[in-house]
Amino acid sequence: MTTLSCKVTSVEAITDTVYRVRLVPEANFSFRAGQYLMVVMDERDKRPFSLASTPMEKDIIELHIGASELNLYAMAVMERIQQQREITVDIPHGDAWLRDDSTRPLILIAGGTGFSYARSILLTALAQQPDRDIAIYWGGRELKHLYDLDELNALAIKHPNLKVIPVVEQPEEGWEGRNGTVLTAVMQDYGSLSGHDIYIAGRFEMAKVARDRFCTERGAQENQMFGDAFAFI
Repeated sequence: MTTLSCKVTSVEAITDTVYRVRLVPEANFSFRAGQYLMVVMDERDKRPFSLASTPMEKDIIELHIGASELNLYAMAVMERIQQQREITVDIPHGDAWLRDDSTRPLILIAGGTGFSYARSILLTALAQQPDRDIAIYWGGRELKHLYDLDELNALAIKHPNLKVIPVVEQPEEGWEGRNGTVLTAVMQDYGSLSGHDIYIAGRFEMAKVARDRFCTERGAQENQMFGDAFAFI
């Protein structure tokens, strides 16, 4: 691991509770797509955030931080970012990184800002294995919470092997896409998951249910499923 001081170059409020933060580190760094960093609040307080940028981007780090009065843990980080315009990070962490030696079809599943984890893996996979079949399921309470859906749809136009499946829990009138949960959507779309690599980012309880049901009901292989939440369930 490397400890870096980072300058905050931009903070963008992309929804009422999600911020896109871009950082410029003071020194070289490396990580694997799907890993995360720790924001150092003090010596005993380090807080994890997935990297939304890719390992190919050597000069910048992008984070998607969900922060509100209901999430004071992340809000304290955002307050430091906005007030000091500089933070210290410890990088990299996590074992749920993209296994780029595999050519199996790839399924990415994200809830909310778990998209940052999926985004790094998706962009890296498209760069390294442009012909690999990839499906990304991104779920949010409302359509506005799928804040980078336009980017995903643009990628799908360029890459016919990429399927983008947005899932909205509380759809607005006129919504013609999928509704409910990403777990239900995946179960509806696949009779078998035994031949797929699956990467999951979301709440611990969602990850646990997904792992259990995918293995028992769809034949997914545990050694082909990845998610940082798995370390805690």
